[in-house]
Amino acid sequence: MKRYVTVAITVFLFISFSQSCKKKDEVSIDDDNALFALIGQSGYTYYVGTPGITAGVGNSPHGFERVRFNATAKAALDTTGKLPSGSSFPTGSVIVKEIYTSATGSLNLYAVMKKDPSSSVSGSGYQWAEFTPDGSATFSTGKKGNGCISCHSGSGNRDLVRTFDLH
Repeated sequence: MKRYVTVAITVFLFISFSQSCKKKDEVSIDDDNALFALIGQSGYTYYVGTPGITAGVGNSPHGFERVRFNATAKAALDTTGKLPSGSSFPTGSVIVKEIYTSATGSLNLYAVMKKDPSSSVSGSGYQWAEFTPDGSATFSTGKKGNGCISCHSGSGNRDLVRTFDLH
C-alpha cells in the first residue's frame, strides 16, 4: 500500500509540474502573439527625432532604427514630441523600434515595449519582446525584459525609454 501511495504521489507531482511548465510557455506564446498583433495596428506616430532611419547611438544593440508610438503613448508626449522628464507612460502605451539592416536597408526586427504593470510577463512595468517581420519572437515576453532593463534603466531614460535623450 505504501508503495502505491508513493507512486501515486510521484505521478501526481510529475503531471502537476508538467502542466505548470506547459501553462507558463503557453502564456508567453499568447502574450508574444498578442504583442506582435499590436505592431500592425494603425494609429502609430513616428518619433520626431527619428523621422527616417537613423543609426543607433552609443552602444545601442539595435543598429539602424526608427521609433513609433501608439496613440496612448503619443498622448503622453509634450509639444516637442518627447516624454517630459519625470513623467511616465500610461498603461497601454506601446513603443515600437523598427530595426533595419542599414540606413537604406530592409526591416530586420521589431523591438517592442508595452506598458502593462499588471501582466504576469512584465518586467519593470513593461512587456518586452523582439520579433522578426513575420512575427517570430526572437526575444519572448516570457523573459520579462531580462537583458533589456539594465540598459533601459541607465541614465538618460524617461520611463525606461532612452530614445528621447539619444536622438
